[in-house]
Amino acid sequence: QVQLVESGGGLVQAGGSLRLSCVASGTIFRTNTMGWYRQVPGKQRELVAAVTSGGSTNYADTVKGRFTISRDSAKNTVYLQMNSLKPEDTAVYYCNFKWVRIATVYDSWGQGTPVTVSS
Repeated sequence: QVQLVESGGGLVQAGGSLRLSCVASGTIFRTNTMGWYRQVPGKQRELVAAVTSGGSTNYADTVKGRFTISRDSAKNTVYLQMNSLKPEDTAVYYCNFKWVRIATVYDSWGQGTPVTVSS
């Protein structure tokens, strides 16, 4: 099992920046994907950005050019640098860790960190 601890959320004005961090611990398989999702009340959780252990990244169209995901595999940590924040970025942000074993995909989730962007 993998445990995830997030930090870095908070309140920021529109146009500001925040940096989220997520540290993974436990049984960490070398091939994995770490990512960030977000959710607002009444809506489905959506992918914000993800990065594989090989360094490939994927972003939601709504954050491209504003958010940057990165990872430090030696520290089992993933970061999300969020710039030019907009009120519509307000959500609870969840860290996600995916790995595959014997053709089965496993997920672990963090507890979530709230981000509020005021206009």
